[in-house]
Amino acid sequence: MQQNPRCLIIPLTLLFLLLILSNTIEADDVGEWTSITNITDPKVTDIAEFAVDEYNRQSKKNLRLEVVIRGETQSVVGENYRLVLRAYRGTVFTVPPKAYQAVVLVQEWNDFKNLTSFQHFLARKVASDEEWTPVEDISDPFVMYVAGFAVSHYDSQWKRSLKLEEVIKGYQQTSGELSNQLVSNYRLVLRATDGTEAVPATYQAVVKVDLFELWETFMTLTSFDPFLGICVSKPGGATSRASVAQRLRQPEAQRDRYTTSTSNNFDYSSSTRMKGLFKSKPRTPADIVRQTRDLLGYASRSTDGRESKREEKMIELSKNLRELKSILYGNGESEPVSEACAQLTQEFFREDTLRLLITCLPKLNLEARKDASQVVANLQRQQVNSRLVASGYLEANLDLLDILVVGYENTDMALHYGAMLRECIRHQTVARYVLESEHMKKFFGYIQLPNFDIAADASATFKELLTRHKSTVAEFLSKNYDWFFAEYNSKLLESSNYITRRQAIKLLGDILLDRSNSAVMTKYVSSRDNLRILMNLLRESSKSIQIEAFHVFKLFAAKQNKPQEIVSILVANKSKLLRLFADFKTNKEDEQFEADKAQVIREIAALEL
Repeated sequence: MQQNPRCLIIPLTLLFLLLILSNTIEADDVGEWTSITNITDPKVTDIAEFAVDEYNRQSKKNLRLEVVIRGETQSVVGENYRLVLRAYRGTVFTVPPKAYQAVVLVQEWNDFKNLTSFQHFLARKVASDEEWTPVEDISDPFVMYVAGFAVSHYDSQWKRSLKLEEVIKGYQQTSGELSNQLVSNYRLVLRATDGTEAVPATYQAVVKVDLFELWETFMTLTSFDPFLGICVSKPGGATSRASVAQRLRQPEAQRDRYTTSTSNNFDYSSSTRMKGLFKSKPRTPADIVRQTRDLLGYASRSTDGRESKREEKMIELSKNLRELKSILYGNGESEPVSEACAQLTQEFFREDTLRLLITCLPKLNLEARKDASQVVANLQRQQVNSRLVASGYLEANLDLLDILVVGYENTDMALHYGAMLRECIRHQTVARYVLESEHMKKFFGYIQLPNFDIAADASATFKELLTRHKSTVAEFLSKNYDWFFAEYNSKLLESSNYITRRQAIKLLGDILLDRSNSAVMTKYVSSRDNLRILMNLLRESSKSIQIEAFHVFKLFAAKQNKPQEIVSILVANKSKLLRLFADFKTNKEDEQFEADKAQVIREIAALEL
């Protein structure tokens, strides 16, 4: 039978129109990128956590999310999230976090997430020849905050008492890319009084703002000078000879340039500079340690009223700590030398250098504290004649751990002491001491401190204590089961804080699924109260918490010879559980997860009273 060609015209026309319409819809579905206003929204955090976890799974890395810096969304078939975040490698906070950019496709109607890309976020650093542009609104709160930082930092370093009066004008230097929101230099002309002058003096401050750095270090005072009227709109231009001559005619104390940077290139006193004119015998690593010990002793007991002498000693101490770090870690040009590291380690633990360093840490400036933390961290791993020298010293000085743990109660010192503590508990004897001490109960409070960085650091230390030394942990949990899990359930698993709950349920799974803790696991999954908490976590809106809760719940379902009260609860909720698990899936195909889920469904379906 021959078909009439005219009959094909209408269907083909409709098909053509549908193709045009579908292309139009597809093009319209891709929207512009718009900024996320509430970057701390738990939903955004959940997506960032997914991105990091998925990247770890695909690349076999061990990144841990620290904070989401900024984010944007784009409407597609679903929604794209482009997030700039910082993440640590593992739990070692002595290694600075790095910035990454992740793109995640989210389709909420079918609970689908897909990591599209995950790469280092390389914001271009501000070059010295970038153009300086005027700050449009010098009364902007952030500009005033930068100016206040410059004055207060200058005061703290030089024991002055300047007070900011006003910002006269300002200039900003950026790369002109995305980093202009995150990395920039500010050159501000400001007026300040020191309490003794009737008329405010004028100063020029240059501050580097880098939002990729940790919160307490994201601003660096590069320079702070008396303002001599030199044009700041063209900082790269030539300075007139008259201006230079005018400056050189001023008293030395007034024209000395104040400079501080991450390398702490302080301007030493005249006597110190004169010493540099004469060649001296190079110092050995042991010499540097001995001099550092003497300077720490001076800092701990100094009541010298001469501020200039004390300041000179503290500058020298900071320089020594940088040298010690350079010996242990190497520098950009050379690797550390094993013989030098061994000499340093032996001398460091020969006497109480570690004790002096820990007790004097609050008296050091921020950069010196960071250097000290990294020195202590590295020394925990140094072996001399196949022996960990640090372990023996700490076994004889366990009271130092008391100082490190309670350091979490000091906002300024918490991250430094926390980094030291985590490295010290690499030694089993040290970890046992902390686990068995009254300090262990304090971690349930530290983990929930309002300061995010400190709470995250305490959480990392808590996890390290409960996972590193398996036999010690198993013994601790067996002896302290009742109070520990009562605190763990009420303060962590049932916390109102989303991040606390997520970290707690994941850590609980790591603990119970470890073979060393089989006796503890058997006891935990025999409790109806524990089962109630896990079933509530299975109902969470967060897929991440649900997945982690499932890995603990499956232990209740798989246990042979379940207590009758456990069976009663599971049977009473059988239909709800089966419905939940029927649609329960991960964002990526996971054969092991599907096998575990099938086993749990079979176990629950077979239950009868």
